[in-house]
Amino acid sequence: MELLRFTTAGSVDDGKSTLIGRLLYDSKSIFEDQIEAVKKSSERKGLQHVDLSLLTDGLRSEREQGITIDVAYRYFATPKRKFIIADTPGHIQYTRNMVTGASTANLALVLIDARHGVIEQTCRHSFIASLLQIPHIIVCINKMDLVDYSEDAFNRIVEQYHEFASKLSIKDIRYIPISALKGDNVVNESEHMPWYKGSSLLETLETIHIGSDYNHNDARFPVQTVIRPHDTKYHDYRGYAGRIAGGIFKTGDNIVALPSGQTSRIKSIDTFNGPVAEAFAPMSVSITLEDDIDIGRGDMIVAEDNEPTETQDLDVMLCWMRTKGPRPGAKYFIKHTSREVMGIIKEVVYKLDINTMEKVTDDQNIKMNDMVRVKIRTVQPLMVDEYSKNRVTGSLILIDDTTNETVAAGTIQFNG
Repeated sequence: MELLRFTTAGSVDDGKSTLIGRLLYDSKSIFEDQIEAVKKSSERKGLQHVDLSLLTDGLRSEREQGITIDVAYRYFATPKRKFIIADTPGHIQYTRNMVTGASTANLALVLIDARHGVIEQTCRHSFIASLLQIPHIIVCINKMDLVDYSEDAFNRIVEQYHEFASKLSIKDIRYIPISALKGDNVVNESEHMPWYKGSSLLETLETIHIGSDYNHNDARFPVQTVIRPHDTKYHDYRGYAGRIAGGIFKTGDNIVALPSGQTSRIKSIDTFNGPVAEAFAPMSVSITLEDDIDIGRGDMIVAEDNEPTETQDLDVMLCWMRTKGPRPGAKYFIKHTSREVMGIIKEVVYKLDINTMEKVTDDQNIKMNDMVRVKIRTVQPLMVDEYSKNRVTGSLILIDDTTNETVAAGTIQFNG
């Protein structure tokens, strides 16, 4: 069954956690004991309704303040599709958490309060979604019950957001009027908005096409481990296991192993359910080759005559995640696919003002949650693609070499 990963985005109190709670509740994707626990918590808080946001806000400080702080992942399935939800915070100081939750998403739900319209945090999160190349955005105009389910209020916000989004590189934007608290157009169609002729949120999530979101042209297979069973049945088996990052691999294909540059042909492709004739992103497989060549973790198997860029000099847009900025000349572990090398930040090109989208070149002081364009030099070459071409081979993280703390996440740029 196809898997859709989606994230929430929007300002504080736009109702992101309540929407996810309503989606899980109305689709009958939670257990009765969970519902009872949430009902009791709601009663203790003196609420007249069941606070469905408690289904995702699990930290004590989140429940006390009524806000989302950390990324909460929830899993559910319908007969048509499986889903992984990343419920992300709305506060500006948790921008790094939003980046983390959105980094693997096929789709973003951008929530807008029908009373307030498009505000600064809406623009900030939408810009980050664009920067992370999330292919689909569903704009959920929430709290329609508080504006009497007004079609004019809905159309006014659609116009506002469309004008802003025209500056962004987002391929697919859809608009749905909802009330997460009342359940209108979340799972079931609303009786209060007969003027809306589109699908409910769940139906849209079930039917939106995501097959073309992956790059199926450029074959990329980062090797995670080498499988050597050493038993009688598979005595000579040598398989290279990992998840396909892009393209299509078929038995008999000519391949190149990087960085060594050695060539061979694919002998077999094995999966958990048995051998297959071809495999594609994002399948997890084990590939065997006709020639016994030296390949290990961190190497990459690619199609012959279609190789990624092999370089030690990277142009990267970083989201800085540490409270302290980068130290001058500090070395970091650069984690790219399954490969890890040492590197340094050579130059800060500019900081990006997420509110105005302007490039700030006269401020080199990097703080937590800043988006910054940098040049990185690595000790050994990496096999990379531009992030807009492949989100897996075009992304990396920086890890502090003394504390092992992840200090930044980045997208590889080739121009601009």
